[in-house]
Amino acid sequence: MTWSRYGRGGWNNLGPMIAMMAASAASEWEDNERRSRRNRSWHDGQKRRKRRGRMFGSGELRLALLALIEKEPRHGYELIRAIEDMTGGAYAPSPGAVYPTLQMLEEEGQIKPAKAKAKDEDGETSGKKPFKATKSGKAELEERADEVEELMGRLGEHGERAERVKEKSPDLFRAMGNLANVLKNRAKAGKLDQNTINEIVDIIDEVAKRIERL
Repeated sequence: MTWSRYGRGGWNNLGPMIAMMAASAASEWEDNERRSRRNRSWHDGQKRRKRRGRMFGSGELRLALLALIEKEPRHGYELIRAIEDMTGGAYAPSPGAVYPTLQMLEEEGQIKPAKAKAKDEDGETSGKKPFKATKSGKAELEERADEVEELMGRLGEHGERAERVKEKSPDLFRAMGNLANVLKNRAKAGKLDQNTINEIVDIIDEVAKRIERL
């Protein structure tokens, strides 16, 4: 069994996915602690839970990508990394969501291909196609400036929260990172057949039960 490098559940997304789960669990704990110290309305609690369920609401990924491209020309992978950095490594949008959205933005005339960068972030010649915002794209961002500010602020707050969680429990993130790396490396080496995967699932399920009993 192999996972696509850029598929919905690709092994390269495993580290951020596990980090996001840890951040979400710790964030829930942090919110519960905060709620115990002050009263919150039911409506506010519902809104916060809904927000944690999905990083982006309808159309928000499109707006975030357009805003990041307007700031500087970028290609798909750079955009994924930019959002991952903004959220403190706790979330990275899948290529399966980013690239179709970029295609849609291009078809809408909001972005267009930019001059290819001579070298990528590793100092090597890159064949990836960067995009830049068009006049129409910039006009949309001006018209929706309040939405952009709120969205980017929310992503930044999520990143700050993730960093606070990491500071509180660095060993937890290190251990979960080790798990992600081991699984990813075994997958790359072709050492994850169905029987091995079943054994790993059993181990993880057993660990989860032991943690729940603590």
